[in-house]
Amino acid sequence: MEKFRELGLDGDILKGIADLGFETPSPVQEKAIPVILGEENDLVVLAQTGTGKTAAFGLPLLQKINPEWNSVQVLVLSPTRELCMQIGSDLKNYSKYLPDIRVTCVYGGTDIRRQMKELQKGVHVVVATPGRLVDLLNRKALNIETVFAVVLDEADEMLNMGFQEDLDFILSNTPKDKNTYLFSATMPKEVERIARNYLVNQKEISVGKKNQGADTVSHQYYMVRAKDCYETLRRIVDCSPSMYAIIFTRTKNDAQDIAKHLQRDGIDCDALHGDLSQAQRDNVMNAFRAKRLKVLVATDVAARGLDVDCLTHVINYNLPEDVESYTHRSGRTGRAGKEGISIAIIHSKEKGKLRRIEGILKKKFEYKQVPVGEEICRAQLMFYADKILASEDQEDIDRYAPEVYEKFAELSKEELIQHLVSYEFGKLLKKYKNTADLNISDDDRGGRSERGDRGDRRDRRGRGEETAYSTFMLNVGREDGLTPRDLMGLINKYSRRRGIGVGGIRIFDTDTKFEIDEESAPDFAVDFSKVLFNGIPLEIKAIPTRDKGRRRDDRSRGGNVVTGTRKITGAADAGKKRAVEREGEDREVIRKNREISTDPLLAARK
Repeated sequence: MEKFRELGLDGDILKGIADLGFETPSPVQEKAIPVILGEENDLVVLAQTGTGKTAAFGLPLLQKINPEWNSVQVLVLSPTRELCMQIGSDLKNYSKYLPDIRVTCVYGGTDIRRQMKELQKGVHVVVATPGRLVDLLNRKALNIETVFAVVLDEADEMLNMGFQEDLDFILSNTPKDKNTYLFSATMPKEVERIARNYLVNQKEISVGKKNQGADTVSHQYYMVRAKDCYETLRRIVDCSPSMYAIIFTRTKNDAQDIAKHLQRDGIDCDALHGDLSQAQRDNVMNAFRAKRLKVLVATDVAARGLDVDCLTHVINYNLPEDVESYTHRSGRTGRAGKEGISIAIIHSKEKGKLRRIEGILKKKFEYKQVPVGEEICRAQLMFYADKILASEDQEDIDRYAPEVYEKFAELSKEELIQHLVSYEFGKLLKKYKNTADLNISDDDRGGRSERGDRGDRRDRRGRGEETAYSTFMLNVGREDGLTPRDLMGLINKYSRRRGIGVGGIRIFDTDTKFEIDEESAPDFAVDFSKVLFNGIPLEIKAIPTRDKGRRRDDRSRGGNVVTGTRKITGAADAGKKRAVEREGEDREVIRKNREISTDPLLAARK
């Protein structure tokens, strides 16, 4: 506590943080507090989420407030409702022994009239989301012309969420002689513009380097075939029984789908995405914070501003497109000096993206092997044993103990343990018995040479040969964003067999019909069994047609060979009239197939 005192904080503030268990300041607190307390400079602070930024600005600003002035003196802007509420709660805790200082939060998703009534009582600190603050200013319900300090917390996130115009409007309504303190994990050009336009004579404090991850986070990656990503995720989660993690996906459909399948696999989890109402979002977050959920599956947008302590892992089911997003994701673990792990599940084509992230972060990612069944079972059993050893004796159980002892009297200690393990883990042991090795070589580029396979394909199917085709139906179409190029890419990417011949392709609104050479057809649907397209699990069915097995002359069609450059030829010319006649029949087959289809991820495991 003496170190906090040496930074210039006085008695009432020190008493408040002592009650919270604060002992020594974090690096960002140690650097920022003296500047905010003693100087009139504006300030840019670059530090990862979870490094103690709220206390870094909150403690000195609370000390500078004059409680006798019944006006708003400090304005804190944050990107999301959750973060706004967290900051407000922290400031109230810091000011426990400053009873005359009033802090209030204003954010969207709740009754604005109640917030207006709260503001009418008089407040000294307003913590706000930009959108709700603009609404209150337009209603003349709040006056911010008296503030001496404005804090922009998670400035990069606010700009990512499209609040730039709101920020410009808010800052233009504050006094010119105020101090502005900008806190951000990264420093993109948009944040630099805000600093350039609204900060005067600013200092810059950096904990770590720009866009560099925290030292308390270790970065790992697993490289697998794209079709094995979900199975890999499930094994990683099962192999870490004490995991408390956020899994990041690219789309809300992916988040919902992955959460659904994890739930079906017995893992306590839920999804957080943009389609949830505020009440649903609050319920999910309350369950996650209370650790009733082991993992949370979320999109970047939905997770913005989340402030959750003690995360052990962050898992990137999809690598983000930019390093700033990866920095934000990984920065959610390894907080407050604790160790954390950031995991990326990638396929071979993403190796280059991973290396670029490594270069910018100046962090080496450790290659990890996907756990096999034996590792997972051992981890789960040891976790179970530790829980038993850590359990406390319950006096209420004593009355039942003699009957239990008598029940197990004929069993030795070893036999009893075997029975307990078998009862508790029988299903787990069976599930992971003889599991396949999902790893691919770190040097693997996807199982094919860029030129060799293409040449092989051309060689294997002579120009004058005839090819027989089987017809398949796929459960996605135009409305799902599927194009012929996408379909060809899926076939090239996920099929184990090389040199697959593709015939006619017809993409409907919600379904797609295409043809595959009969030699490749028998195991083709299996290859697609765990694939997602825009978050939708692919369901593929062989369609018996009256002319199944008909032959086509590849020479007359210009060739039907699948290549990495997408060479699509069709059956369209001579068959257009016939295709129209059969379209109604095909749609009926699709409808029936959808009705009887099962979950592809589950079906693949049976």
